[in-house]
Amino acid sequence: MYKLVHLIAISLIACTVSAQNDKGVFKEYAPNSFMKMILQDNSMVENKDEEKAVDKIFFLDQSGMTLPNKIALYKSNTIWHNPTISQGRAGSCWCYSTTSFYESEVKRLSNKEVKLSEIYTVYCEYVEKARRYVQERGNSEFSEGSEGNGVTRIYKQYGVVPNSAYTGLLNGKKFHDHSQMVDEMSTYLKSVKQRNDWNEELVLSTIKSIMDHYLGKPPLNFMVDGKSFTPKTYLNDYLKLKMDDYVEILSYKQEPYWQQVEYKVTDNWWHSKEYYNVPLDVFMTAVKNSIKNGYGSSIGGDVSEAGFSRTTNVALIPTFDIPGEYIDEDARQFRFSNGTTTDDHGMHLVGYTEFEGSTYYLIKDSSSGSRQGESDSPEFGYYFFHENYIKLKMMGFTVHKDAVKDVLKKF
Repeated sequence: MYKLVHLIAISLIACTVSAQNDKGVFKEYAPNSFMKMILQDNSMVENKDEEKAVDKIFFLDQSGMTLPNKIALYKSNTIWHNPTISQGRAGSCWCYSTTSFYESEVKRLSNKEVKLSEIYTVYCEYVEKARRYVQERGNSEFSEGSEGNGVTRIYKQYGVVPNSAYTGLLNGKKFHDHSQMVDEMSTYLKSVKQRNDWNEELVLSTIKSIMDHYLGKPPLNFMVDGKSFTPKTYLNDYLKLKMDDYVEILSYKQEPYWQQVEYKVTDNWWHSKEYYNVPLDVFMTAVKNSIKNGYGSSIGGDVSEAGFSRTTNVALIPTFDIPGEYIDEDARQFRFSNGTTTDDHGMHLVGYTEFEGSTYYLIKDSSSGSRQGESDSPEFGYYFFHENYIKLKMMGFTVHKDAVKDVLKKF
């Protein structure tokens, strides 16, 4: 009898464990209708062979799951933000996400609803990348990527302009594609290095002329509400953002906790050491308390995961990756160290909800991945992150210092 009861108990446990195991499925991955619209806007015609080539990628099978992927579930806990917009084929998620974050901050602090120019910041960022490239004699990164605090740094140095004053879209274009522009600038800088011709003034002038051709010249002055502003006076006198009030919260074990450290990724091309590095439990509490208290954040990390579905737009950590109860700072660091967690995308965290015992976060996004459905859907341009996804895969976030003042006191 004991043996029979024991076997029944083991069987019941096995069934319970089995029921909790997630399953994967191969799905075809090809450009969606929105991405094809971007390609057409930029006159990029794929040949028939490329159209037939479809990748199959291993994803978590989310079919049959009850998921909180409706905006209405987050409505009461969502901060004000502008409607989602597309970054096109430009690799500037870092700027789109953080610009959206600062638009929300202007509304929170001054009750003004503004749409700011991402491309003005991108333009200035390339100038500074080229400057450092010259100063480091070619030993500095020059690519489309950057970090959220790159926007903060550019605002301090150059100011900011409204989107109406500078869109960077010429000749009727609706979407950005900076690939040709970046390729031209990169080719030029490589030639500078080959010639050992480190004339900073000439290099920056040439880089600007290339961007002027593709994006147009950025304005020196512009009108808002009947008054004339420069980018700096617009930041200081109209937006009234105090850029020193914004901080970077990071959590990775390879650097000492409770110190400001360098985030060692390619996109931190200027080697900023301003990141407040905290243990994972502190990081997760800071993420949740910030949004619960009405503070959004610009958050960045890895979205190239099997649990990240472009069908449901929900990001989960499947058990075949790691069961949720085993996610800790070692699991997080292990994936960062072996390259399976990469710093590949920046987004704007704008809300949260409690759902079936877990916290989910509402994520505003500028990439084509969040635009799989109908453009008139409220969910178009949003993701829904389970707290475990942030715990394992989101490395850091930009936020107002008041949101994390208890954390900052410990530094």
